[in-house]
Amino acid sequence: MKLEHALRLYTRRQALRALGTLPAAALFGCDRDLSLQTDAIAASIPGCVLRPEQTEGPYFIDEKLNRSDIRADPSDKSIKPGVPLRLEFQVSTVTANSCSPLARAIVDVWHCDAIGVYSDVQDSVADSRGKKFLRGYQVTDEKGIANFLTVYPGWYEGRAVHVHFKIRTSPSAKPGLDFTSQLYFDDSITDRVHSVAPYQSKGRRTVTNARDSIFRRGGNQLIPELIKDEQGYVAKFAIGLRIA
Repeated sequence: MKLEHALRLYTRRQALRALGTLPAAALFGCDRDLSLQTDAIAASIPGCVLRPEQTEGPYFIDEKLNRSDIRADPSDKSIKPGVPLRLEFQVSTVTANSCSPLARAIVDVWHCDAIGVYSDVQDSVADSRGKKFLRGYQVTDEKGIANFLTVYPGWYEGRAVHVHFKIRTSPSAKPGLDFTSQLYFDDSITDRVHSVAPYQSKGRRTVTNARDSIFRRGGNQLIPELIKDEQGYVAKFAIGLRIA
C-alpha cells in the first residue's frame, strides 16, 4: 500500500494548537512568553515528520544485500574511496499528534560513487553490471533505527547530489508499506567534500539543489542533519510514515 506523502511542518504556534496545551489568549501573547511555554512542553511535540515521496529513478535493484557497510563490492571486496558518511535513519509511524518507532522495516539505500557511477547498471556513464557497491539494506531495530556506512556521493550530469532510499515492511505485513524518496545535502558542504580526491577528478558539479527539478518538489525537507566527525560526516534523518 502506498503511503501518504504530504508534509507536516510544525511551527511553535501550530504545535501548541495541535496539542491543546495553551489557552487561545496565550497563543497570541508575546514571543518570549510563548517561547518559554514551548520549551516547557517540547517533549510532548511529535519527534517525527512526514516527508515527501520522490521518484525511485531507474537504478533501484533489489540486490538483497543485508549489510550496514555498503562501501564494498562483494565480487572483489574492493572498497569505494571517498569521504566516509554514516547514515542514521529513525523511522516512525505517525498517528494524530504522536508517533512511535517502526521496528522491523526494511530500509534500502543506493547511490552513485565519488565520480558519479552507479553499480550494476549500464548507462551513458559506465557499464558496471555485476558490481554491487554502494547498495544494501538494513532492518530497523526496536527504536526504528537503521544505520549505514557509505561514502559521500559524487555527482552526475542533470542532478544535484543525492542518496536514494526506500522503506518497506515485509510482504506479509498488513497493510504493507512502500515509500521511496531521496536525501540531499547542503550545497556548501558538498562543495567542500568535492574539492578533495577522488571527487575533484570529476570537476565541479553543474547542478545545485536549487537547480534540480526533483529537489524543487520538497527536497528542502529531505536534507538530513550533518555532523562532522574525525572520519567524515554523520547524517541523521528522522522520518514519519502514515498509512493511507
